[in-house]
Amino acid sequence: LQYGIVLDAGSSHTAMFVYKWPADKENDTGVVSEHGMCDVEGPGISSYSSNPLAAGTSLEHCLNQALRDVPKEKHAGTPLYLGATAGMRLLNIADPQASDAVLRAVAATLKTYPFDFRGAKILSGEEEGVFGWVTANYLLENFIKRGWLGEWIQPQKKTLGAMDFGGASTQITFETRDTIENPRNEVMLKLYGQAYKVYTHSFLCYGRDQVLKRLLSKFLQAESYQETVSHPCWPKGYNKSLLLSSIYDSPCTEKERPSLALNTTVTLVGTGNGNLCTLHVSKLFDFTNCSFSHCSFDGVFQPKVSGNFIAFSAFFYTVDFIQTVMGRPVHLPSDLKDAAETICATSWSELLLKAPKLEKRLPDYCAVSTFVYLLTTKGYSFSNHSFPNIAFQKKVGETSIGWALGYMLNLTNMIPAEKPSSHKSMLYNYWVILILLFVVTTLTSLVTAVCLLRHSKSSII
Repeated sequence: LQYGIVLDAGSSHTAMFVYKWPADKENDTGVVSEHGMCDVEGPGISSYSSNPLAAGTSLEHCLNQALRDVPKEKHAGTPLYLGATAGMRLLNIADPQASDAVLRAVAATLKTYPFDFRGAKILSGEEEGVFGWVTANYLLENFIKRGWLGEWIQPQKKTLGAMDFGGASTQITFETRDTIENPRNEVMLKLYGQAYKVYTHSFLCYGRDQVLKRLLSKFLQAESYQETVSHPCWPKGYNKSLLLSSIYDSPCTEKERPSLALNTTVTLVGTGNGNLCTLHVSKLFDFTNCSFSHCSFDGVFQPKVSGNFIAFSAFFYTVDFIQTVMGRPVHLPSDLKDAAETICATSWSELLLKAPKLEKRLPDYCAVSTFVYLLTTKGYSFSNHSFPNIAFQKKVGETSIGWALGYMLNLTNMIPAEKPSSHKSMLYNYWVILILLFVVTTLTSLVTAVCLLRHSKSSII
């Protein structure tokens, strides 16, 4: 086996994925799988801007696990990558020198390990979207698959659209036949001899954590930054005091930053008002301006969604909460809307009884469920007809869906532009045919032996 390691340095945390595949892999597919994964303790690397060295140190626990996961004799030949996403994109906007310092510190730590370190970089939103799309379709064998005789065949099924919802951004990516009116949203890919025209867009500041910060800012604005402010998306019975600095420490909220000192404390009191929560969440989107034939929101071009989709990351966790904790199905947009309203109307004490282990994230499920409903229906225009085509999923088999696998497949050239040669599969075919001949011969011999035995017995009688 051969191995590869990718560190997914997200805005809220970092995850390490160790992949494996047969050493004789020759531009084949469907054989790279997840060998191990590790969640780095603590926040994402972008939060270490004032102490970059700690960003590198934070990764050591997981890197030490990689030393154990990958056999020692394979360490030197194992590629190691780190890709940073929207958290670092935001830091790069706010303070380019700080983001460079964090990346340098992280790279310095990665270089001390015996793997083949191949760089730490900040991915663009479009790269994040496209690599997530590649991962999902690769794992589902939508590009190419091995036939039962070992030959490579291109399945006559369409690719799946991919929707990612992280801490600081959200991405939508899908194949389309429509004209993509904004060239920045068009990506042409050639994989295994097949051409794909893909639409992708990444919305910065529309990830889960940034949406919640932007909402807090809206509530404070609505009540003129009083000492105590009502929070319609938090459940009744829940309140919390926050420093203004924790809300306005992001480029997503800095334009709304008040003239008050950032060490000022405000107390937010949950009121569990679903209608008012929906009203405020909807104000995060701009549905009015569009210079194209059709837009999703904020003036961004989007063709009509078509085909099946897979929604992962926080999309999965939100819908999973609705289904498993709240006990409600999610088949139609109205199901999502009703579930969000029910969560918003549930008191803090009731929520704690239902899911005590989720205490840290519990107050925000009302806002996040409402946001997911508005994003998919009003933003991306999924209807009663197309919404059921979305599968909310975390993994395919034992492998996590996300941009990390697609990123590694691309950088290691494991998905060729041309169709793979049939040489290896022909050898495989011969083995299959020989095995089939052996089975047929054995069965024929057994049947003949049984017939002869019966014939001899009847002759004796």
